[in-house]
Amino acid sequence: MSEKQLTNPTPSSIDNSLHINRIRVGVLGFGGLGEAAARLLTPKQEMIWVAAADKKGYAYDPNGLNCDRAITTYKSQGSLGYLEPTGTLSNQAISDLIEKAKTSVDGYFLALPNLPNTFMASVARQFIASGWRGVLVDALKRTSAVEQLLTLKDELQGAGITYMTGCGATPGLLTAAAALAAQSYAEIHTVKITFGVGIANWEAYRATIREDIAHLPGYDVEKATQMSDAEVEALLNRTNGILALENMEHADDVMLELAGICDRDRVTVGGVVDTRNPQKPLSTNVQITGRTFEGKISTHTFTLGDETSMAANVCGPAFGYLKAGVSLHRRGIYGLFTAAEVMPQFVR
Repeated sequence: MSEKQLTNPTPSSIDNSLHINRIRVGVLGFGGLGEAAARLLTPKQEMIWVAAADKKGYAYDPNGLNCDRAITTYKSQGSLGYLEPTGTLSNQAISDLIEKAKTSVDGYFLALPNLPNTFMASVARQFIASGWRGVLVDALKRTSAVEQLLTLKDELQGAGITYMTGCGATPGLLTAAAALAAQSYAEIHTVKITFGVGIANWEAYRATIREDIAHLPGYDVEKATQMSDAEVEALLNRTNGILALENMEHADDVMLELAGICDRDRVTVGGVVDTRNPQKPLSTNVQITGRTFEGKISTHTFTLGDETSMAANVCGPAFGYLKAGVSLHRRGIYGLFTAAEVMPQFVR
C-alpha cells in the first residue's frame, strides 16, 4: 500500500465531510414531537433541519432553521408561518412546502397526529402526487393506519420514495428490539410491550394524548378527534391525569408479522400515561418469550431507562431510521419498510 492509503483521515477532515454531506431534513407538524425533533436535530453534524410545517404555515431555509427562534415564534404566534424571514402563512402548508423545497429536502419526519386514522396515508399521497423523491419517516401507532400505507407500497416505489413506517418508540424501537431478541428462539410464543410515559403537561402533546384516549373503553378515533380541550381536561380530572391502556391496536403486531417473526395475535401492547408528572409511572419494556432449538422456554426483556423521555425514545429512532432510509434511497431502493425490517443508523 502507498503511504497515502495508510493515512487515516483527521477529525477535522471527517467533520468537514459530514458538514458537506449533511442530510437535509424537514419536520411536518410542530406540536410536542415536532418541537422535540427540532431540538434533537440542532447539535447533529450529519443532519440539518431546513424545513417545517404546521396547520397555518411553513418555514424553509436551505441553510438551516434556528430552533430557538422557531419555537419562540410558534409559541407566541401560533405558526411557523410568522417566522421572519423564512416563514410563509398558508392554508395548505404541507403541499406548499413540498413544492417550495422540492429539490432541497432529503427526508421528512412526519410528526403529525394520525387523527383521523386516514390522515397519514393522505399525506403520503400528497408526496406521491407532487413528484418529490426522497425519504419519509413516521411514528404511527395504529395497525389500521399502517395497513393503509401498505396499500400504497407499489405507488411509493414507483414514485421513488423510501417510506419508513412505525419508527417511533412503540411501534419502532421496541419492535426492533423484539425482532432482534427473537433470533434466540426457534418459535416465538408472545411479545408483550408495556410502556410508561410521563409528561408534565398534556397540552404539549395534545394529539398524542387524544390518540391514547381513542384506545380507552368507550372511546374510538372519531370520538377522541371530536373532543374539545375542555372535554379532554375533564376526562383527565376524573382519572387523576392517568390513562391506563390495555390490548391496544398497535402496529407492532402487523410489523412483526410482516417480518415473519410471529402471528400478530401473539403481540400485545399496553401501558400507563401520566399526564401530570414527567416521571414515568412504570418502566417501558418489551418481553419476548419463546422456545429455543433445544426445547427450552425463556424470556428476553429489554427495558428502556426511566430517564429517557417519550420524545427522546420517539424522535431518536425516527431520525436513525431516516438516515437508514437515505442510505437505501441513494442505492435506488424505494417502497415501504417498517422498523422491524431495517436497522436504524445512529445519527452523529
